[in-house]
Amino acid sequence: MNLTKSVGLKLFLNFFVSIVFFVLLAGLISYYISKDVITKEVADTSMKTMDQSVGRLDLQFKNYENITTQMMLDTSIKDMLRQLNNASDSFDKLMITKKLTEKFNSYALANKEIAGINFFSGSDLPSFSSFGRIDDSYKNQDWYKKIIAKDGKPFWMDTHQKFFGIAGQSNGQESKIAVGRLWWDTVAGTNLGALVVEIRVHPYLEQLKNIQIAKSGSTMLINPDKTVMMAADEKSIGAKTDIPVDTSKQEPQEFNYNGQLVVVSRSASTGWFLVGAAPLSELLEGTDKIFWATFGIAGAAALLAVLIGYLVVRMIGRPLVELRNLMQQGAQGNLNVRTAFRSKDEIGQVGDSFNTMMEQIMLLVKQTNLSAQEVLNNAAELSDSSKKTAIASKEISIATEEIANGAATLAVEAERGNDLTQHISTQMDHVVQANIKMGSAASEMEKVSHQGIEYMGELIKKTNATEEITRSMVEKVNQLKESTLSIRKILEVLNNLTKQTNILSLNATIEAARAGAAGKGFMVVAHEIRKLADQSRQSIDVVGQITETIQTEIDETVSVMSEAYPLFQEQIDSVKEADLIFKNVQENMQQFILQLDDVTGSIQQLEESQRVLSEAMASVSAVSQQSSATSEEVASLSSEQLNVSEELVQLSDKLETVSNSLKDSLSKFRF
Repeated sequence: MNLTKSVGLKLFLNFFVSIVFFVLLAGLISYYISKDVITKEVADTSMKTMDQSVGRLDLQFKNYENITTQMMLDTSIKDMLRQLNNASDSFDKLMITKKLTEKFNSYALANKEIAGINFFSGSDLPSFSSFGRIDDSYKNQDWYKKIIAKDGKPFWMDTHQKFFGIAGQSNGQESKIAVGRLWWDTVAGTNLGALVVEIRVHPYLEQLKNIQIAKSGSTMLINPDKTVMMAADEKSIGAKTDIPVDTSKQEPQEFNYNGQLVVVSRSASTGWFLVGAAPLSELLEGTDKIFWATFGIAGAAALLAVLIGYLVVRMIGRPLVELRNLMQQGAQGNLNVRTAFRSKDEIGQVGDSFNTMMEQIMLLVKQTNLSAQEVLNNAAELSDSSKKTAIASKEISIATEEIANGAATLAVEAERGNDLTQHISTQMDHVVQANIKMGSAASEMEKVSHQGIEYMGELIKKTNATEEITRSMVEKVNQLKESTLSIRKILEVLNNLTKQTNILSLNATIEAARAGAAGKGFMVVAHEIRKLADQSRQSIDVVGQITETIQTEIDETVSVMSEAYPLFQEQIDSVKEADLIFKNVQENMQQFILQLDDVTGSIQQLEESQRVLSEAMASVSAVSQQSSATSEEVASLSSEQLNVSEELVQLSDKLETVSNSLKDSLSKFRF
């Protein structure tokens, strides 16, 4: 027996190949689809994270730009710079410079991220800093020239590890960035110099560590030259990155590089780029389980296919071979052969049918012997009937051709309707997919709105805390004002005491003069007391001037704080209104999602109806085509029937001869 032609082997191979092939195909398709979907979703999520992080950094960078603006608009600093420009005495310049340094230092101490504030003079004014004196070599530096060239706009400088231009001042291991701005005297129309605020990088490194796409991912802030400004790995600060970021683009970027997913977002304030990178192997770690699970399931399916194939060969192959042998005996004329199948399945039913068939053939052969004689007797009658049949066949042929033409037209129209239904079904699939994407976007929007509400709650708490601090500062400044009044009263007492001392010294001198030579020693003492009283009076005058200056500055501080307090109240009200807006947005998004769910249900029902219609049109098209084919076949058969009827008369004469031959043929069967 040729195994290649065995039905059992063919069934076994079909089971094996079909099961293993489709399991592998489904698994691999699932693996690659899930891989692409996860990559896209991670990229979109990472891009949103980068955009939000850049937004937060821009707010912080904008705050430092506002500090430079606030300092240049500070009336007290303007007045002191004007006094410094008009002062001719070096001591006066030194005292005014000291006050300016203290003022700069107060701005620096108000923000712990500020490492220093420097004024680099562009005119005859001296340069100074909140942390020391200025080295005069700054005018030849590129960063100073770039600040001047910006013409009053903020200029952000690269990361460095020492204070700009300060002689003898260094913090070698602490990296910093700086924002500089040209200081222009709007009254005189002259360039006063450059104001540079230095900012510590370390507080921002913690933020970068929290901005990670994956556990082993990295985040860095680079400038247009691809030099690392900030990074979670501080060792890379100042080096150039090899990630191919296109710094000429303004919009966000997303690409794969060396097996990593890279997302880039640009800072609007500094023009720097926030770059996040994560290994694709880590992001797609879960999809590997699908890949290996596919091969595991395929192996199990192969074993199952072998088992099923064996059972199929045993249950189908063997009975078919036995049945084939019995049929060969029957073909040789032995009509007594029978099967002995005991199963109740299709094989057993085939065996029963074979036995029934052989019994029927036996009866048929017996009946055929009897019928052969009757055929001879009925040949004449058959000839007359054949002529009548030929006439009827002509009429049937004409009618059948007309039916075939109508069926062909119906098939064409049904096919056109089927194509239209399939097109509508395709459009419905597009609508369903769009609706699913809209639902995902609405859910994501609801999550973002919820995050906004939480952020606004934290902002309200921080704003209330700021209000309490401001109120406390106003109270403390008022107390300081009262303390300076007490100092002035004490100075008045000391001044009176000094005047009394001068009077006593003068009286002592007069009495010593009257005493003559005996009072010379006492006169010297009286003279020294007068000098001491004059020195005390001068010191008290200096202290009084200083106290007067402090009193003036306190009054100005009280005025500024009084003006700022209502602004804080307005800020709190605005924050609360923004919080209400976020809550309303969340409620509206929830209602939108509910409505979108209703629309989704309606679309699904419409899709089901469309599927039923498509199946119905396909059935109509198939039936129409089948009807057309059947009609054409009937027309053809009618024509053939006409020819057969004409030949039937001729065959009637031969029927007798055939009947005799039939008797001879049946004689070889054994009953």
